[in-house]
Amino acid sequence: MTDLKKTPLYPLYKEFGAKTIDFGGWDMPVQFSGIKNEHEAVRKNAGIFDVSHMGEVIVKGNDSLDFLQKMMTNDFSKLKVGGAMYTALCYENGGVIDDLLVYKLGEEEYFLVVNAANTEKDFDWLKEHIAGDISVENVSDQYALIAIQGPKAQSILQKLSKDTDLNDIGFFKFKQDVDLDGARAIVSRTGYTGEDGFEIYCQAEDAEKLWKTLLEIGKDEGIVPCGLGARDTLRFEAALPLYGQELSSEITPLEAGLGFAVKLNKGADFIGKEALKKQKEQGVERKLAGVEMIDRGIPRTGYKVFSGDSEIGYVTSGTQSPTLKKNIGLVLISSDYAEEGNEVEIEVRKKRLKAKIIQTPFYKRPKK
Repeated sequence: MTDLKKTPLYPLYKEFGAKTIDFGGWDMPVQFSGIKNEHEAVRKNAGIFDVSHMGEVIVKGNDSLDFLQKMMTNDFSKLKVGGAMYTALCYENGGVIDDLLVYKLGEEEYFLVVNAANTEKDFDWLKEHIAGDISVENVSDQYALIAIQGPKAQSILQKLSKDTDLNDIGFFKFKQDVDLDGARAIVSRTGYTGEDGFEIYCQAEDAEKLWKTLLEIGKDEGIVPCGLGARDTLRFEAALPLYGQELSSEITPLEAGLGFAVKLNKGADFIGKEALKKQKEQGVERKLAGVEMIDRGIPRTGYKVFSGDSEIGYVTSGTQSPTLKKNIGLVLISSDYAEEGNEVEIEVRKKRLKAKIIQTPFYKRPKK
């Protein structure tokens, strides 16, 4: 058995009751107090996640903007220092290498946050295409990443960030060099749960103290440590894609409903543009849709979807929603059947069960 990688917070897992699993080669907590309990805490109060397995890459140099414009689907010419943008790296055929966040640290410096299992693949792909005055550096080992999410995330974190008013950090914005009780960090208003919250990129050696302090000062507001299980149910309810399920080398961003991150009219040609342009002009043959079970059963990843005798696609993610108490799923199906209200059948343990197409996201956080 190969040795699993461990995050800087690994030494604390036992103390906080974590049950760990192999997640893409990392020994990560799937849960602490239970997935449903953690899920509910994030929806009602706050939860804290160790997501230090995510990869970080710095791209800098005079030609860094041109490089990103060529490599990725979104338009970074509009991104200002202190802003973040969601984007995709694609192959020539439009299939997705990875989906990622790009932070603009300076006029010629960008901070890329990529999916853990894809870090090396992404880094190699970027290096392979280097052109002009740029450098690409994998700095993943230098950072720990702690996410604090939920309606009370801001009030808890504000107790630590005394010199920075968190109201000044808008959605998909960030501040650098924020003092969090002595630890310097990048603090961004981003997340993967459908709730308000922040992601904290700190030095690896500061992570343990920060984790413990956040749990201590947030105790009265109901903060709990959360694992990957709740992270998955939360992102699923918000219909946020997971690489390897809603996105892959076989699934384009347009099929996954991520057209907002594909700027076909930006000045630069990017890898995959021609394939995606053609797909947009002709219309996607299959698309991601939400389903709710009518018959009793849970639509699990990989289950086949039918309409009459025709197999029309498959489930990419599905579970019993802890918030909505319904059995729901995301399905990648032929576009002809993806209209809201349509009935389909999902094969659950060799039985075909009825389901209907519903609107996504399944969950939207209440407006303040």
